[in-house]
Amino acid sequence: MSRGPDALERLGQEDLQNIVLDLLSTLQIHPAARLLRSTGDGKNLFGDLLQLNSAVNSGEFDFDRIKPLVKSALADIPDDILIWIHVYRAVTESTPPPRPISSSIQQTPWSQNTSGFVNSSEFRQNVDPILKLELERLYVGLPKFHQTFFADVPDLDMVSEAVFRRCIEGDNPLFKEGWSGWPAGARENDLLAQPRTPLQGSTGKRSLDIGFVNSDITYKPDSEDSRYRWSHILVAGELKSNPKADTSSIAWIDLARYAREVLAAQDTRRFVLGFTLCGSHMRVWEFDRLGGIASEQFDINKKDGGLQFVTAILGFLRMNDEVLGFDPTIVMSNGERYIEIERDGQTARLIIDKVMKRSSCIVGRATTCWKAHWEEDPWTPLVIKDSWQYTDRDEEGILVQEATEKGVINIARYYHHETVRVHGADDDVQNNVRKGLDITKATNYRPGRAMLPAASASIVSRKQLSSGAGVKRPSSETDAALPPSKRSVSTSPVKASVKALSNRRWRAA
Repeated sequence: MSRGPDALERLGQEDLQNIVLDLLSTLQIHPAARLLRSTGDGKNLFGDLLQLNSAVNSGEFDFDRIKPLVKSALADIPDDILIWIHVYRAVTESTPPPRPISSSIQQTPWSQNTSGFVNSSEFRQNVDPILKLELERLYVGLPKFHQTFFADVPDLDMVSEAVFRRCIEGDNPLFKEGWSGWPAGARENDLLAQPRTPLQGSTGKRSLDIGFVNSDITYKPDSEDSRYRWSHILVAGELKSNPKADTSSIAWIDLARYAREVLAAQDTRRFVLGFTLCGSHMRVWEFDRLGGIASEQFDINKKDGGLQFVTAILGFLRMNDEVLGFDPTIVMSNGERYIEIERDGQTARLIIDKVMKRSSCIVGRATTCWKAHWEEDPWTPLVIKDSWQYTDRDEEGILVQEATEKGVINIARYYHHETVRVHGADDDVQNNVRKGLDITKATNYRPGRAMLPAASASIVSRKQLSSGAGVKRPSSETDAALPPSKRSVSTSPVKASVKALSNRRWRAA
């Protein structure tokens, strides 16, 4: 059939029905359909597509509801993300509204992200489509990115200028109309260490092009456990020889995959910094619970770009843990990690024993649960729950408190909850992590573009504590793609404006 914009309008009802049924059958056999969550109480999106297929086959279906999906699938250059957005809209509109349920259930918005994999080996061909859905759009070309994420490194600009000045001086300068010895046609096998060994700590096999690790990590070739782990990575990098690879479908999504692994492996990480270097074109990135944002592109073989390159590398090397994205509200002392909460006007210390669960996603609620105990009472177990939440949602901690007061069984007994605060402010992505960076200034920002279900947020905070099984604590996040003020990220497929980028972090025990 013709791919013109009016092609569908010229089709008869039976022809249109057959095309839709063929499309739905194709979507059903796609691996993503069995990995993405259902819009209702079903196991996954596959079940929703079956229901939609039955509705279409009945002949009593309003095909205007599904035409946007068909048009996006028949586009000359199909957009995978847009197709799955229209899939969710189609199955949602074809499903009758659910019966009223308790408010505690309604507080968890509908979201789709990579934490929803079930019994998956996380092969790349399965992860990438959902990760693209999760991130929806990565915003690049943001002005003031350097000032936002490098300003807290002491004397960085002064030191960088001094180092770069040394690079351009002398009889054989390291930099002269570009970096000396820069490979013109770099091939991965020629430049990267071989063989490429996957890092430990991930479900699927994942290797990293380049990264920064802690200085106290010692590589021991003869050790039984000689490989680096994702828990070692401070800054991740993606290298491409082709400058044209600086796109969302190539370098950007590769780096996002690394960021997801780092966030999953490091339970105190609020956000992750990284960089892409495609040919000599570089960007610096930040990934948080709202998504990913990046600096303007610069050419490291130009003088101004060469200085920016030196500044970025020195900045990564000299950043403290908090600037790198680690949670300053979790303190390490004498080999123990702890958090402090304020209850009844007094400060109490909770010792973290171990991680119970950490969501493996970038965008979303990013819930983490720790087993813990009071400093003065090591025999009574507690659970700390740390999550991002939209500010326009009722606090989950209050709901758990009500459940405890009403004697609801099979949930943790409530003890305390609070919004996580960092440096005296509610911990959120937009204001606390991203420090108010305006994504509408991004070079690839498009007004009116609908956001993905998992990427529309409002503000999220974190903190809540439960005796015997549930403790939440305030948390913070520093990027805008899902949560800014509470750490308990939730998403709504309907709300999708820039103003909705507001979440905060909370904790409960």
